[in-house]
Amino acid sequence: GGCGVIFSRTVQADVNPFNTSDSDEEAERRREPSPSAEPHGASLAPFSSQTDAEPRALSLPGTRASPGGDGVPTETRVSVDAVAAQLLRDQYILTALELHTELLEAGRELPRLRDYFSNPGNFERQSGTPPCWLRLSFPGNTLAANRTGSISTLDSLDFTRYSDDGNRESDERVAECEIPSQERKNYKSSPEIQEPIRPLEKRALNFLVNEYLLKNEYKLSSITFSDENDDQDFELWDDVGLNTPKPPDLLQLYRNCGSSQLSPREMADVAVGMDTSDLTKDFITQEPVQRIETIQQEIIQELEYQISLLNSEKQSLAEQITQLQRKLSPAFHQALLSFCHTSADSRLGSEVSCIADSEESVMLMLGRCLPHIVPNVLLAKREELIPLILCTACLHPEPKERDQLLHILFNLIKRPDDDQRQMILTGCVAFARHVGPTRVEAELLPQCWEQINHKYPERRLLVAESCGALAPYLPKEIRSSLVLSMLQQMLAEDKVDLVREAVVRSLGIIMGYIDDPDKYSQGFELMLLSLSDLSERVVSATHQVFIPAFAAWTTELGNLQSHLIPSLLTRIERLLQGEHGLDEHKLHMFLSALQSLIPPLFAVVLQNAPFTGRARLANEVTPIEVTRFPRPASPLQDVSTLVGGREQLAALLHLYEHQLQHEGTAGWDRLLWVVNQLLPRLIEIVGGINVSSSTCVHEFSRFFWRLCRTFGKTFTNTKVKPQFQEILRLSEENVDATAGNGVLTKATVPIYATGVLTCYNQEEDRKLLIAFLEDVMTTLSLSHAPLDSLKASFVELGANPAYHELLLTVLWFGVVHTSALVRCTAARMFELLVKGVNETLVAQRVVPALITLSSDPEISVRISTIPAFGTIMETVTQRELLERVKMQLASFLEDPQYQDQHSLHMEIIKTFGRVGPNAEPRFRDEFVLPHLHKLAMVNNMQTVEQKRMDVASQLFEAYSALSCCFISEEVMLNHFLPGLRCLRSDMEHLSPEHEVILSSMVKECELKVESRAMGEPPGSMSIAASLVGEDAKTKFLSKMGQLTTSGAMLANVFQRKK
Repeated sequence: GGCGVIFSRTVQADVNPFNTSDSDEEAERRREPSPSAEPHGASLAPFSSQTDAEPRALSLPGTRASPGGDGVPTETRVSVDAVAAQLLRDQYILTALELHTELLEAGRELPRLRDYFSNPGNFERQSGTPPCWLRLSFPGNTLAANRTGSISTLDSLDFTRYSDDGNRESDERVAECEIPSQERKNYKSSPEIQEPIRPLEKRALNFLVNEYLLKNEYKLSSITFSDENDDQDFELWDDVGLNTPKPPDLLQLYRNCGSSQLSPREMADVAVGMDTSDLTKDFITQEPVQRIETIQQEIIQELEYQISLLNSEKQSLAEQITQLQRKLSPAFHQALLSFCHTSADSRLGSEVSCIADSEESVMLMLGRCLPHIVPNVLLAKREELIPLILCTACLHPEPKERDQLLHILFNLIKRPDDDQRQMILTGCVAFARHVGPTRVEAELLPQCWEQINHKYPERRLLVAESCGALAPYLPKEIRSSLVLSMLQQMLAEDKVDLVREAVVRSLGIIMGYIDDPDKYSQGFELMLLSLSDLSERVVSATHQVFIPAFAAWTTELGNLQSHLIPSLLTRIERLLQGEHGLDEHKLHMFLSALQSLIPPLFAVVLQNAPFTGRARLANEVTPIEVTRFPRPASPLQDVSTLVGGREQLAALLHLYEHQLQHEGTAGWDRLLWVVNQLLPRLIEIVGGINVSSSTCVHEFSRFFWRLCRTFGKTFTNTKVKPQFQEILRLSEENVDATAGNGVLTKATVPIYATGVLTCYNQEEDRKLLIAFLEDVMTTLSLSHAPLDSLKASFVELGANPAYHELLLTVLWFGVVHTSALVRCTAARMFELLVKGVNETLVAQRVVPALITLSSDPEISVRISTIPAFGTIMETVTQRELLERVKMQLASFLEDPQYQDQHSLHMEIIKTFGRVGPNAEPRFRDEFVLPHLHKLAMVNNMQTVEQKRMDVASQLFEAYSALSCCFISEEVMLNHFLPGLRCLRSDMEHLSPEHEVILSSMVKECELKVESRAMGEPPGSMSIAASLVGEDAKTKFLSKMGQLTTSGAMLANVFQRKK
């Protein structure tokens, strides 16, 4: 490819291309230049005149004369060997190579060309320096010189680059050789247009690049580079394929390239051998322009000539084709083609035979074919057809066909799974964006309406999800009427949880786009309907999507504080005032809705504050702490999402705290509503809750905790706590006040303790909580008030292990209190705490405190410890700890000072009945049952009838609970059966209805013992489990239901100890 850049079309006029001989000797003689001849290439100087040389061309038959020739072209025939000799002499190497190749293909090998191209010496430069033309084009370019000398033999040439096999690269190079040499020089030296890299050049550069990477410690890059060029061995230079020495490395080539630029003087000398000062200004400025114009004219002439040749060739080929065509009649052709077995008679044949030639015809064809394609595609792969169906439905011109295609889309899969529905929904959204609201209403919605009552839940689920996904693309009138009605119907009627969950989510999306204020009441009823759903999935979706979206719309309408929150509070108040008892499910429903409205309420307070306009001006604000807000149920309940971003929220929070601490709440209407209306109303509601309802206490506690954490510590300390403290009034002078005692027994105490005082966990917060619980315990104890509010506080706090140490601190305060009443209260509180505390704390903190109280001077304090000791026996597994508790209980039962302590006996029997079924079997058999037997025997001799009846009733409950346990035969004979007989003896006189049940139990026990005595294997037995005969069972259960037995005992009757 180098010859096209090197040689000009102008050579010395005195060279006669026809003055050659057919002999090799004559050719070799002419190959030697004469001493007086001008060096080859001197005429290539860029400033040489065109008059110094004339274009050289061979006058061959059928070619035109050279433009600069003097005579008329002749028809003299020249031998092929003469042409080859002239080409080699003038260094038209590639042209000679092409001639050699064509002769080889024609079977006429020419010895001159064969010998030339098989001799490597013809392609080597001994000096290793590039020729003058290369030095002119790329001064200082050593790499170019080495590249030129790299072609060593004919075998190393890439023949495919120059063959006539239709290769594009070959065609481009042939065309390039036909362009005048000066134009080629200008073209190839242009920095914007580069000649494509050759294979050998690429291998040489790859070798140098890899060498550079290794030398400069880019080992990983070198490895990757080697992997990407796995066809080359970078260890050996010879693998490159060149027979020249390895060139310098890249660094040396770079330095040489930059340091060997020729000076203007040198360039002028080399080019024309004359001083640049001899050139006139006009020559320098105008000569290049004239040269360019001349070159352009030559190119145009050459191209026009080539076009004329191609046209002539085209005409000749057309004539030849016409001559070769056969003269057959059309009828014969048609008859002949009928044997090809083609048919256009069928539907498919007509579609196949008519290829669509426009977009509209393609859409029409797809509309006709898709209904036939879909049924024949596997169900598992039908989603692959969704793009095709949607595209056709979008662009098809016929409404009827579009309707059919959308019907196919919604019925594409009988029961689409999650992924398949997602693909269909994605397609529906794309369709809606493309066609606009009118066509969505007219074409997509009818498909949804048709399947609203489909028998498969997956289809109805698709409808529910589609209503939400299409909401942004529907006309607003349709959104708030038809679509809302569809979803409301599905929410009320559909039996499948998943469908109703999707309906609630879509309703939430509708609420985000609805703008008809008249639909507010309908939205409120939908919220209540969703919250009352029996499925947790539906309720969860209501809190995550529907309520946040509905609250956002309500805020825009201005109804959040004026209607939505007050309406929920009103419903809670009605529940608490109901005559038929509290519906805890509805209370949870309304309270959870209020809890979900806390984030939008706080966002309203922030966005309508005196400082809201200054929030954008804050540059540096403190980042929000991770624990600043409770974890939101969904991103829609995140306050940062509601106010417009985390940075905006940080700026607002900074100003919010500053406003509360330094500037007050004057003029801040939204916050004043929370302080003056919401909080007082909530605290009043809390006072009406039944404190024994742990569910209600927990719900309100969580609500106040979220409210205080959301509004912040400053708000809690300055606005919430003072209102509770004013109501509770825990000062000593109010201990006997009826009002003070009344409020202390209500749910206000546990909700304030667990919902407000636990919001923050700093040391001062924990101290405040401890002091409050100590004051409540003291006040309730000294005023002989019920302890339910204190117990509720301990139960709620005890559920969190983080508060166990704090509660033990409070109880120790009671253990060492001077009042026996307070000490009794502390002893009873230990029973609530034991079950949740780990055994280490029980051993280190609980048992020592109980043993201290068990030796209290006051008998009431000692009796108060028995339930806690019993709970320890029920829950603890440490042997040493159990022995200590067992010894303490034994001292209560065996010490003579307690022999006539009726209250102590009642407490022990009650405790045994509660913990016996779940206690360790050994403790039950060796301690509980024997002592119950003794107490039953003692009760037979009780002279005070009321005491006897009290103990007998308590024993009946204990034996009823223990009858479900598996008892060994020995214990059955020695303790359980004798104890039952003693109890039956009491009940014969005191309570005949109890006696019937006891007789059945005794009879069953005796039958068990007798069956074992007759040879059955020994083992344990359960009386309740061995009741035989339906009459006995029915009688037993009916009698048990009539008795005034506590719920806990009845629940334990039919428990089995494993």
